[in-house]
Amino acid sequence: MPGVFEGRVAVITGAASGIGKALAEALAARGCDLALADLNADGLEAVAGALRSNERRVTTHVLDVGDRDQIVALADAVQSDHGGADLVFNNAGVALGGQFDEVDEADFDWLLGINLMGPIRMTRAFLPQLKASGAGHLINVSSIFGVVAPAGQTAYSASKFGLRGFSDALRHELEGTGIHVTTVHPGGVKTSIARSARMPRGSDPEEVEKGLKQADKQLVMPPPEAARIILDAVERKSPRVLVGRDAKALALLERVFPATYWKRLSGFFRRAED
Repeated sequence: MPGVFEGRVAVITGAASGIGKALAEALAARGCDLALADLNADGLEAVAGALRSNERRVTTHVLDVGDRDQIVALADAVQSDHGGADLVFNNAGVALGGQFDEVDEADFDWLLGINLMGPIRMTRAFLPQLKASGAGHLINVSSIFGVVAPAGQTAYSASKFGLRGFSDALRHELEGTGIHVTTVHPGGVKTSIARSARMPRGSDPEEVEKGLKQADKQLVMPPPEAARIILDAVERKSPRVLVGRDAKALALLERVFPATYWKRLSGFFRRAED
């Protein structure tokens, strides 16, 4: 049977930047062939071009994770190009700021379609391949906001808590099948997700910029470090991994004070004043 990574096929969504790009680089170094998916075709090809070699097979797939038909087509392409997937990293995600009553219903649904329904549909499409692998592994990237739920993050937390629950239940269903499920809860990783977040119509540009500056201060872990932690957890077949000291601290706070942790944070997630 092949090792955890060497000679295996890994599918990564959101592979053009951030954690997805770092995962692609780290998996290639560990001997994986790759099927890289992202909506950003140019960024995707730049990542793949740097990783292709005679030893590693790397394919690229332009994908809208919110589109059911495109996900089915991706699974078919991976089966055709690679003979099936051994590891599937559901990493792609988007953000949406604003209080619940400020956020348009269409934007809320848009986020859920990508962050929650995307991984669920990816799982449905790729589960037969993971079963055929004999030792498949599904890695769902949630967030520390799938453990704690700050004000102003109703849509994002709903999606990440939902992904956590889906992953836990699926893990229990698959126990004894040889398929492993790992849920990932990153803390402040230095990606572009905050800068690319949608904001409610009519948002004050100055207030938005203040919030982005505060987010920049909290998003500090380099993506390659996050990728290393994630892959170490995959190698150990860990059911859950908290990425970063901030994620571990917040998870502990929620465990000790499940009903009152938000009050005790004393505005940690609130926008900084200049």
